[in-house]
Amino acid sequence: MTITNTQLELSLGNRQTHRLPSATSNSSGHRAQWWFRRMRQIVDCALDWQPAPPPRPQQTSFASMDFSAWTA
Repeated sequence: MTITNTQLELSLGNRQTHRLPSATSNSSGHRAQWWFRRMRQIVDCALDWQPAPPPRPQQTSFASMDFSAWTA
C-alpha cells in the first residue's frame, strides 16, 4: 500500500442541476406542517409524570468486617 500526499479531484462534468416542480415542494411543505401539527398535539396531550424519588443510600464498604475467612 502506498500513501501519497497529492490531492484527489472529483469532477462532475457538465451535470446540470434539476429543480423540483413547485407541486412537489408544496406537498413536502404540507407534510412538514402536518408532522409539526401532530407533534404539537402529542406534546399537548402528554401526561405529567412525577420525578423518581432519590435512590436509597448505598453502602460501599464493610470497614468493620473481615471477609478473608469467606474467600478461602
